[in-house]
Amino acid sequence: MWIDSHCHLDAPEFGPDRAAVVARARAAGVLRMVLPAVEPSNFDAVRLLAHETDSAYALGIHPLAADRAPDDALDILQAALAAHRDDPRLVAVGEIGLDHFVPGLDRARQERFYLAQLKLARQTGLPVILHVRRSADALLKGLRRIEVPGGIAHAFNGSVVQAGHFAARGFGLGFGGAMTFERALQIRALATGLPESALVLETDSPDIPPQWLYRTAADRKAGATSRNEPAELPRIGAVLAALRGLAPEAVAALTAENARRALPRLRALDLPTPVCPVAGPDR
Repeated sequence: MWIDSHCHLDAPEFGPDRAAVVARARAAGVLRMVLPAVEPSNFDAVRLLAHETDSAYALGIHPLAADRAPDDALDILQAALAAHRDDPRLVAVGEIGLDHFVPGLDRARQERFYLAQLKLARQTGLPVILHVRRSADALLKGLRRIEVPGGIAHAFNGSVVQAGHFAARGFGLGFGGAMTFERALQIRALATGLPESALVLETDSPDIPPQWLYRTAADRKAGATSRNEPAELPRIGAVLAALRGLAPEAVAALTAENARRALPRLRALDLPTPVCPVAGPDR
């Protein structure tokens, strides 16, 4: 069983064939996906999709959405977390974090949203799914101020020292398509050398396509696309297996277990429990 710990199945890129995307994932052995929200406008979409596809979801406000988020966005998130606190498919607060790569963003607003969402995670007892882009130290600073029950540092590309700090706080470190590029030396070194207990797998579908789906700028100009999808996860996992000298089946088992440990509610979804009724849209 493979677990895709980060997949934006609600993205418009999947609109024309979402059911087929899910079917391909299941056929490939991806039996669980985690669908993080990025802003209040897609809270209902990810929640309903999680129920429709036997997946899990997270609710949060992405740092790239902070600038356009309404002034009451954090209140909306708090209300949604309270309304669905007993939903077993709600496994985290996310995708939240800091982005210090994209120019022109309001970093003070990002940080305010990040810290407020850490407080909500602490209040609800949920782990977090973190967006980490040139911001690992700043994220860790926030975690030292506001402790939360672990989670996943998505698309991790920090240092070994930073990785150790996240792992010590109960975080899994997400690896996906970027790891498949032979020139991604830092990411591949991390994937090879970090303790097995720190590794989780993700696709970030439809983004971060693996090497075999990559398109050059010229290809894209000519109309070629490179949509990533959850069915690619076993092949991504096979790259991790080769880097570490393990069998793919072993990597599937250990990364799935690591995801369950980082997001404990995932474990309960594997049990034959009744499905929580789906409530209507948040008001």
